Amino acid sequence: MNILGLSFYYHDSAAALVRDGVLTAAIAEERISRKKHDSGFPSLAIEFVLKQSGITIHDVDYVVFYEKPFVKFERMLMTAMATFPRSAAVFRESMQRWVSDKLWIKSMMSKEMGIPGSKILFCDHHMSHAACSFYTSPFKDAAILTVDGAGEWSTATMGVGRDTKVEIFKELRFPHSLGLLYSAFTAYCGFEINEGEYKLMGMHPYGEPKYCDKIYELIHVGEDGSLWHDMNYFAYHYSRDSTLNDKFGEHFGRPARDPKLQDKSLDPFYCDMAASIQRVTEEVLMKMITYLKNETGMNALVMAGGVALNSVANFKLMRDGPFDDMYIHPAPGDDGGSVGAAYWAYNHLLGQPRGPALDHAYLGSGYGDEVIEGFLKKHDIAFEKIEDDEKFYDYVAHALADSKVCGWFRGRMEWGPRALGSRSIIADPRKPEMKELLNSKIKFREAFRPFAPSVIEERANDFFEFPEADRHLPGRFMLYVSPVREDKRSVLPAITHEDGSGRLQTVYRETCPAYHRIIERFGEITGVPVIMNTSFNLKGEPIVEHPSHAFNTFSLSGMDLLFMNNYIVHESAKKKIAETRFTLRHEGDSVTEMVS
Repeated sequence: MNILGLSFYYHDSAAALVRDGVLTAAIAEERISRKKHDSGFPSLAIEFVLKQSGITIHDVDYVVFYEKPFVKFERMLMTAMATFPRSAAVFRESMQRWVSDKLWIKSMMSKEMGIPGSKILFCDHHMSHAACSFYTSPFKDAAILTVDGAGEWSTATMGVGRDTKVEIFKELRFPHSLGLLYSAFTAYCGFEINEGEYKLMGMHPYGEPKYCDKIYELIHVGEDGSLWHDMNYFAYHYSRDSTLNDKFGEHFGRPARDPKLQDKSLDPFYCDMAASIQRVTEEVLMKMITYLKNETGMNALVMAGGVALNSVANFKLMRDGPFDDMYIHPAPGDDGGSVGAAYWAYNHLLGQPRGPALDHAYLGSGYGDEVIEGFLKKHDIAFEKIEDDEKFYDYVAHALADSKVCGWFRGRMEWGPRALGSRSIIADPRKPEMKELLNSKIKFREAFRPFAPSVIEERANDFFEFPEADRHLPGRFMLYVSPVREDKRSVLPAITHEDGSGRLQTVYRETCPAYHRIIERFGEITGVPVIMNTSFNLKGEPIVEHPSHAFNTFSLSGMDLLFMNNYIVHESAKKKIAETRFTLRHEGDSVTEMVS
């Protein structure tokens, strides 16, 4: 049985294919379209997951959309009416979009894919989140917590999963939302909502949580973690342009930060504000899972929704919370809703047996030697190739030890927002200057942004306070920020953040053998089986998908070497950049040839 799951028309459109209970392919539309956070109909993603799974759209039994449009329309209509006339502008704009497109999703999907409407199903937004993490977890039974900005009405839900069934028994409703509260402070500190939450999380260690009491004056938190917001301080429920109103800034004594200044300084006030909202978020989440544990009595917890990308909070919930085990899907946000929608139909609705747990995120596209070499030769890009794998890994490890910054492109692309050793920029974490170099000359982003360490699983606890790494699947997906061991912080200065932590990725030989081997070989050379890892993209661009994207990004940055499978491109090849970029824009439009 083939189930196609889709998410689109908000942000991070994606497609996923579940075949007989196995997630065979999943990809975000932005990776192929090259439009950051592409929210359009995911035609390219659909084409890819079908091709990767060896089927056509006519072999699909059901297509499942990740939320219920009419219920979401009800929420927007009722909210606009309740806040009129302040909501007049957003109401007018929203109605134009909904009446022209969003209310007719079923007929549009049927027409775009050439399938009958009887094959199209709709899953509740937060059920999609819940199903995404539960059905791909290793747990037969688990408590479930989903937390995000907003779905239809729900902004957080609690539930239980038992074998093939998921039951939601409690929900928090819009406009009261932990995700929207965090986003409000993202905007207040000068970052873009739905894009800058990572930056706020990265900034928080530079401040002190001095304003928690002031934040709690804006909200009421129940013992179960439920929230009530004083909406006099917020504008997201009626404004198309603003998340906050002037009263918010007056409450804290400073206006919202000018986003144009975000690259220039770490203003202590806004750093303290970032630290404060991070602390409040962690406290609310801890209340939620404590209540959930008491209500369900279960030993395992699964989490999903955009707030589950807060890897700082995740680690503390895992370490200090009441559950013995925890799982988070590698794409817990709206893109992962496509996976959850498919599994909800397959397991919950149709009662099919559970498939295997997802212990890796390598579900995207991959390119063989013939594609890579064909691209390099077609555009007259100089390269060399080391046929023997072990000699190649040794070359890469020595290049890293010699302070080379390298692009690493190998295997199937990662599913989710993290680069996990298929589309990564890698460097030596022992060199303190690497952090500034990568931020300023490679990524072209804010100087305070941290970089992740990739560590072979067998040695994770030697360098990080992360015991029993093999038990913690979210560590494979870079969803935990763990303390770096105190005696290792001077050994790993480039990946040790201001508070002595690192957003580690544990790398396993079984699921990512080549990446594991270069880290292992680097450890044999240096004594440190850890490398510095960041996503293979420039600021404001999606992670690279095709070899042409990899070469363009390499050419426009300060990287020294590009590794694509066993092919090596040196910095001297960058002289072809102007000619190559012009040529690439005129290549074909199929999925395998799509380029920027």
